[in-house]
Amino acid sequence: MMELYDGDLDTKEIFGRWLDEQSNSNYGAYIPFVGTIRAEDGIEALSFDIYEPILQKWFDDWQDRAKAKGAIVKMAHSIGDVPVHKSSYVSAVFSPKRRVALELIDEFVEDFKANAPIWKYDVIDGKRIYAEDRSTPMDGFGLLG
Repeated sequence: MMELYDGDLDTKEIFGRWLDEQSNSNYGAYIPFVGTIRAEDGIEALSFDIYEPILQKWFDDWQDRAKAKGAIVKMAHSIGDVPVHKSSYVSAVFSPKRRVALELIDEFVEDFKANAPIWKYDVIDGKRIYAEDRSTPMDGFGLLG
């Protein structure tokens, strides 16, 4: 399940709902991950743009990978502004076995960081400034693509 929200995430609600959804499953491991906006470089917030069709394809591919190991992956991400100290990204793996869940959450989060079609902006003095060094490059896209 992939969920997109305007603004920061209510991690307690999201994780609680995910746990409730899987309460009757036979998964022995549930590994969550929370990404929180850090106060650094004078930012007030980060802001996110997402190209949903490509993100959905990326996520569906991950669901297939997880299913092949008997697991499921869930994630939620913010669109728009997220203030410092608030969450913009959460994900979780449910798996019958601990080792599978630990390995999948690590692979999933690292691949998300490297390949998910999400563009980041620093918000400084109320202005969005494109964070090119922390956004996902996409071959063949953009002005020179």
